[in-house]
Formats: sequence, structure tokens, C-alpha cells
Amino acid sequence: MTNPTPTVVLVHGAFADAASWSGVITELQRDGIPVIAPPNPLRGLAADAAYVASVAAQIDGPVVLVGHSYGGAVITVAGTGENVVGLVYVAAYVLEEGESLGELQGRFPASPLVSNLKQGTYPIAGGEPAVEVTITEDAFPSIFAADVPEDTTKVLAAAQRPLAAAAFEEKAAAAGWRTTPAWAVIAGGDQAINPEVERFGATRAGATVVEVDGASHAVAVSRPKEVAEVIRAAVRAAG
Repeated sequence: MTNPTPTVVLVHGAFADAASWSGVITELQRDGIPVIAPPNPLRGLAADAAYVASVAAQIDGPVVLVGHSYGGAVITVAGTGENVVGLVYVAAYVLEEGESLGELQGRFPASPLVSNLKQGTYPIAGGEPAVEVTITEDAFPSIFAADVPEDTTKVLAAAQRPLAAAAFEEKAAAAGWRTTPAWAVIAGGDQAINPEVERFGATRAGATVVEVDGASHAVAVSRPKEVAEVIRAAVRAAG
């Protein structure tokens, strides 16, 4: 008896939403692979990981978690669930247990993203407003999606979702890759996350690595076939 095909759960990162996976979803659905792309709250690593873990736990059968950018940190923490059989990192942060995004980034030269963030605030029940960040609209195309058509980047910039600034300092409570096979897509032309950060984390996790030369941070938008092929490999390995 063959195992059921794992369900792919696509977790977007900061400054994006679930629609950023549209091309990848089309590719996977064409192959009959079950897939969902839930919203990532972007309010903090522990809270976001708890939400994604709850989504995965309610799926009947095995799950492959896929995380883009900050979503990689989220699936690292959420990836310890009993039915999680694979982790796929797409231009993503791959944290170690007890490590924060800021600590991982701090090992390498900063990307252009750091100097092009715009601060805002959001209300906290019973407390002072908290800080959230987005990418400035004029810098968004070159930093996030340099290999995506201009009309599309304008839409992506307008629709970007902010990340709670506190998420950069929150430490990962677990590292799912220690017990679960991992794959990683490295975006060679990434201006949002230094590609060396992506390579370092992926290598440390023992991931099967695929480099996409010249790809921007929005590699799932610009190269959906290549990203989907890596996800298929994870699904096949678990099947």
C-alpha cells in the first residue's frame, strides 16, 4: 500500500501574501498534488509558527511545509509536527534552535533591504502600539522582484503585508530540520536576503540545495516551475 500524497502547505514571508504562490500552486495542482497557501500572520515568530503548526496538524495525512523568506523561519519552528515529512526553504531564513533572524543575518553583510524599510505601527491590546515594517515602494521592485515584470511589481508593492519588527529578535524555539528532511532553493540574485545567508542556513540544515542563478527574492513568482520542481522532489521523497 502506497502512502497518500503529502499535502503541500505554502507559507509566504514578509512583504508578500499567499497570492505570491499562485504560479507554484498552478504547477502543483497540474500534477494532482494537494496544496494550500494559508495566511502567515507576520506578528511574531512563536505566534506565526503556532498558527502554521495548527494548520498542518489539522490536515489528514503527511504534510510538506514550504516557507519563503521569513516563512522559512516559521516552518523551522512549526516543522516538528508529527505529520510533517519534509521542509522546503525558498529564498529563506533557516534558523537554528535558539537563534534569531537578526543573529543569523548579522553573520553576513547586510542586504539592500535593511536600509529601505519603512516603519509603521499597529495597536496592541492593553499596551503601547508596536512597530511594523514594509519595503519603501520605490525600492520594492529592485529589492524584492527585480526579475518580475514592472506592472506585476507595482501590484506586489501595493499589496505587501508588513512584518512586526519584533520578529527579527525573537529566537526560534525549535529547528524542525534536525529531524525532518529539508530542501532549499537559493535565489542567486536576491537583494532582500543575502544569498550567503540562505546558503549558510541550508547547508547547516543538511538540505538538498538548488541554486537559481540570477533569481530575485520573488523567485516563486518569477521561476514557479523551478520552485515547484524542488517541492515535487520533497513530495516524491515522502511518498
